[in-house]
Amino acid sequence: MNSSTAPATGNTINLDAMSLDQLQQLSQEQESRLQALTQRYAQLRAAAARLHASQNAISELSPNTDGKTVMVPLTESVYVPGTLKDPDQLLVEIGTGFYVEKTSKQTNDFLARKLKLVDANSENITVAVQTLQSNLSSIQQAMQGKLLEIRARQQGQRLRQQAEGGDVVAGAGLDANNNVEQVA
Repeated sequence: MNSSTAPATGNTINLDAMSLDQLQQLSQEQESRLQALTQRYAQLRAAAARLHASQNAISELSPNTDGKTVMVPLTESVYVPGTLKDPDQLLVEIGTGFYVEKTSKQTNDFLARKLKLVDANSENITVAVQTLQSNLSSIQQAMQGKLLEIRARQQGQRLRQQAEGGDVVAGAGLDANNNVEQVA
C-alpha cells in the first residue's frame, strides 16, 4: 500500500489513522498475500517431496541393477519398458530443459543442495506467513475498534436527538443492550 492511501512511516502503518474502508482494503491485500504465500509454501513442499523421491530412487541403484528392466515414463500416465545400462551414470535435469550427466554420488549431492535450498525457502515463507497472520490480527482489531467508535458515535447522536426532542430526560443513558434507560 502506498503512503498516499495509508498513513505510514517506513515499513509501519498507523492503523489508527486509517479509515474503516482503508483497513478493509489493507486486510484484503494482506489476505491475498497470505493466500499466495501459502500456495507457494505448498509448491515448495511438493518439490521437496519430489527431491526426496529422487534420492530414494537413486539409493536403489547399484551395480547389480545393470541390465534390469524398468518402466520409463513418457508422460505422467504413459510408460515404455527400458533397460538400465551403467546405473552409476545418470542424466540430471539442472534447469528448464538442461541436462547434465552425473554419477550417483554427484546426483545425490546435487539433490541435497536443492533440498537444502527448498527447505530454507520454506522456512522463510513460514516466517512471512506468521508475520502476515500477526498483521491481519492487528488489522482486524483496528477494524473492530473503528466499528465500536462508529456505533458509539451513532448512539450518542441518537441520544442527543432524543434529548433535543424531549423524549429522554436528563440523566438517561444506555443499558447493556443499547436501550435508553434512566440513570438515577
